[in-house]
Amino acid sequence: MLEHVLIIGGQGHIGRSVAADLAEHTQAQITITGRTARKVVPSNDRMRTIHTLTLDLADHHRLREAIAAHDLVVHCAGPFRQRDANVLATCIQEGVHYVDVSDDRHFTQLAFSQREAAKAAGVTAIVNTGVFPGISNSLVRQGIEQFDRADEVHLSYVVASSGGAGITVMRTTFLNIQNPFEAWIDGQWQPVQPYTDREVIAFPGPFGRTNVYWFDMPESYTLVESYPLKTVSTKFGSKPDIYNRLTQMMLHRVPRPIMRNPGFVEMMAHISYWMTEVSDRFSGTGVAVRAQVIGEKEGSRVGYCANFVHPNAAVATGYGTGSIAQFILSGQINQPGVWAVEQVLTTELFEHSMNQRNSTIQRSWVELST
Repeated sequence: MLEHVLIIGGQGHIGRSVAADLAEHTQAQITITGRTARKVVPSNDRMRTIHTLTLDLADHHRLREAIAAHDLVVHCAGPFRQRDANVLATCIQEGVHYVDVSDDRHFTQLAFSQREAAKAAGVTAIVNTGVFPGISNSLVRQGIEQFDRADEVHLSYVVASSGGAGITVMRTTFLNIQNPFEAWIDGQWQPVQPYTDREVIAFPGPFGRTNVYWFDMPESYTLVESYPLKTVSTKFGSKPDIYNRLTQMMLHRVPRPIMRNPGFVEMMAHISYWMTEVSDRFSGTGVAVRAQVIGEKEGSRVGYCANFVHPNAAVATGYGTGSIAQFILSGQINQPGVWAVEQVLTTELFEHSMNQRNSTIQRSWVELST
């Protein structure tokens, strides 16, 4: 049994949720880092034993020392679009297992470029854990395994207001919508503009019918690598819908050079966070993920739909990342290399982790016309 876990960025909303999940489901000794010293506010009795460490990722010497003193590193310090893969590279050099909550395609590609090095070092590294990406990937794997042949995957996500996450998530959103991205459509990569092609999805309560739009997510890259699919779509929306409308308006009216200005991104992140602090009070902070898989089963063309809902998106992220870390610590996942969640987490383990966390997956089938 591995014992010592370092959560980089562990003082943020997401990092604290991961720490709380690990404290609940493992006996690991947990250390959380931040650029400044903060007192840990425990959400369960086990969190009272969590240690803190002041650490700046730019201080490579101290970073290496901290990593080398642990058995597993969980990287929660986003936005990942602005990160290199140095933390992962250092883990590989020090022989330390690695998990992250990354949500950026470019970062994922940087991580995958270190696969052979991780394999040679005997290091298991799993990227894109969390709720989306993360739990979303496992919903897709769970669905694909029901088919004789799966052709299409359509992922839809909705977050209420802030989702209980911090300002980093706001920064990530504004960085994510700056540029077109490539989506796998009809067997080829095609350029897509973010926040276009509105679709109305009937999520389970309390969300109901919600507008979602094209949004760049690393699942659109990793799922194509993992399975012989013809189409993968990833769409996102917010509740209340005013946030979607404001985002669209900004994309149409703000010149691209301004959109890409770091100062503008920071200003919009703070404004958005202030707005969600108000709307959290009446909208809640929940999340819903809908994974639809379409393909052939027993001679018929059918669709399979799985829904995951949680009242707090940050806590749900802790579930996804915490469960992966839990399985590495217990030795139930031991697969040297760098992997996406669906490539290494079996459906059996995924379902076990959701049961442990009292989370129910809603599933349904529909026969489609050929």
